[in-house]
Amino acid sequence: MRRLLLLISTLYSFPLMGQNLDIEDFKNHHVLYGDIGASPAPFVLGYPFGQNTEKLVYKNNYKPILGLGYAFRWFSLRVALPIMPGLRKEKYFGQSEQYSLGFDYSFRSFYTDIDLRFVKGYALKDGATFDALGATNSPHLILPGVGTLNMALNLWYFRDNAFKMNALQGKRAHFEKEVHTWYLKNTVNVFGVANEHGSLIPESLQDPTRNITRSSQLTALDFGCLPGYAYANRINNWQFSGWAGIGPVIQAKFFTSTSETNGFLGLAPRYDVRFVGGYSSTQHFLLLSATFDNKSIRFNPLEYKQYFYTLRLIGGIRIPAKKVPLKHPNRPNSAKSPLI
Repeated sequence: MRRLLLLISTLYSFPLMGQNLDIEDFKNHHVLYGDIGASPAPFVLGYPFGQNTEKLVYKNNYKPILGLGYAFRWFSLRVALPIMPGLRKEKYFGQSEQYSLGFDYSFRSFYTDIDLRFVKGYALKDGATFDALGATNSPHLILPGVGTLNMALNLWYFRDNAFKMNALQGKRAHFEKEVHTWYLKNTVNVFGVANEHGSLIPESLQDPTRNITRSSQLTALDFGCLPGYAYANRINNWQFSGWAGIGPVIQAKFFTSTSETNGFLGLAPRYDVRFVGGYSSTQHFLLLSATFDNKSIRFNPLEYKQYFYTLRLIGGIRIPAKKVPLKHPNRPNSAKSPLI
């Protein structure tokens, strides 16, 4: 019996020993960092419109975002604000409002994140030629009432216990050697686009035989389980890591046109790609983080594709927490003890 318990204890501790060798964890350090980046969120409407037009491209006037963050043990906080006007000329692309909120949590082989994004204010590229009411000083049609929404809940399961999200992100931990694994991503998404001032497609391009081309709103709810592959390596303090996944999801999709809403059920492709790379030592780090997320809704033959790009440059320092000396209440204080 004693030998059996010893064997079970050895087998149970084996993956923990491997994990400690694979990752250097800084959870007991004060991690201070700043980041700067941008998150363009264009979308495309595809349809055989005629006039040699197969797709309409809508772009937002995104702004540079400055983030400041702090992490210690289980606590992590990041605050981000826009620091400049839109990077695109306002007279061509108008103004865009962009908000985002995120939360993530890692436990053993599981990683969960919640992402909320809202963008309002788009411009239809070269859209002035399709609408007589468009601005005459811009080739693009400015649509301040067009907004996109994306809410996502994701749960990843990594087959290898040594693959930890904190090490992948590189701020609170980093890898010590090459690690790779297959994973499964369970995902639930609510997303779509709407125009509060009318239809999404200019009237001159609308098909009188297709009510969907007069839609003011396209939305979808989908869920599924996607397989993917994750990889990380660190060589001489230079780390690069990331993952890529692809698969189908079950999708309930809706479009609203002339105060009428229609719904359908089907399948849709889903894929996402993430990458983090840069320099990381015990004291400081400088990383480049890139995320690409794709969402799509298809009402044959109309197709809506939403793209979310996030690119950030992240730099920070790690400060070891001061060790508190152990107190011995039963030990007499030599300074206060009476001399004998």
